Amino acid sequence: MDPRLQSAIAHWKPRFTANGIAAPDFEKITGSLDRWSDWCSAWSSVGAEHEALGREALDAGRDLSGAAHLTQAAAYYHFAKFVFVEDLDQMRQAHMSAVRCLDDALPHLTPPGERHEIPFEGSKLIGILRRPDGPGPHPAVVLLSGLDSAKEELRPTEELFLQRGLATFTVDGPGQGEAEYDLPIRSDWEVPGEAIYMHLAGQQDIDRERIGIWGVSLGGYYAPRVVSGVKEYRACIGLAGPYSFGAGWDELPQLTRDTFQVRSHTKDEDSARAIAETLTMEGRSRLINCPTQIVMGKKDRLIDWRGAQRLVDEIGPAAELLLLEDGNHGCANVPYKHRYRSADWMAAQLK
Repeated sequence: MDPRLQSAIAHWKPRFTANGIAAPDFEKITGSLDRWSDWCSAWSSVGAEHEALGREALDAGRDLSGAAHLTQAAAYYHFAKFVFVEDLDQMRQAHMSAVRCLDDALPHLTPPGERHEIPFEGSKLIGILRRPDGPGPHPAVVLLSGLDSAKEELRPTEELFLQRGLATFTVDGPGQGEAEYDLPIRSDWEVPGEAIYMHLAGQQDIDRERIGIWGVSLGGYYAPRVVSGVKEYRACIGLAGPYSFGAGWDELPQLTRDTFQVRSHTKDEDSARAIAETLTMEGRSRLINCPTQIVMGKKDRLIDWRGAQRLVDEIGPAAELLLLEDGNHGCANVPYKHRYRSADWMAAQLK
């Protein structure tokens, strides 16, 4: 078997199934593959099946079912393009299918979602705002993805916060999702983080004094980096983020390094490594003074858990570490050990 495909199958199932992919579908799709080059088309094909079910349901007036099918289709299309940077045209086609499905589902979600476009440095950041039931103004949480995750992947996380009375604003930032084509990965996330805050704080029924931020994987670096510079955020959760992304560059899988090169808009791996080395909390961690929860798995094969301990130590009394002995990257293999706890923690900080 193609070693890239073998690595993907061996390591990604917990993440996929924790974020909306049916386990039998994962087995069926990956079991049909021999080459990494067929990954995107195989996942897109199943995504199209879910999309067809969603279109049929909407046409029949079964809006709840239509939204459920379309958000699932968006997840399948998203994972079709996931780190598939060897064929950028095919990758982008799958990505636009994911965007289309989620956009069409938004009005029919419970609670519904709104697509927002934030002007930023000659381009735009795209976010999905969902408000909980009941009167506002609502506390809110900004949700940030990682290296090649995007807003189409984060419905299960949104639901946890919404159930606790928090609005969610799930954003594609520089190097992510819809922003990845114009805006490269950058280290100074306090800059887009401020633009995101100002936009969200100006929305109807959002309490600008009670806005937190959550991030996963590389987003687990972005979220603490944001609050090191934007003091208006009241709480921060970083899940499986690096202290210094460049420090572990040589140990990263080739697919991850290739994807970082594409998302950072660099010409070769040496240039990508140079950008990766700027993604560090050194000199920034001691600037954080809002309540911060750092979540990390000790069996993370991508990010060294000791960086999480260092970050918490440098932040000081405002930070706490939830270290899971059996957690993999993103602790996706043990979501029940951190997702509810983190959602409760954020709700307590903002309510």
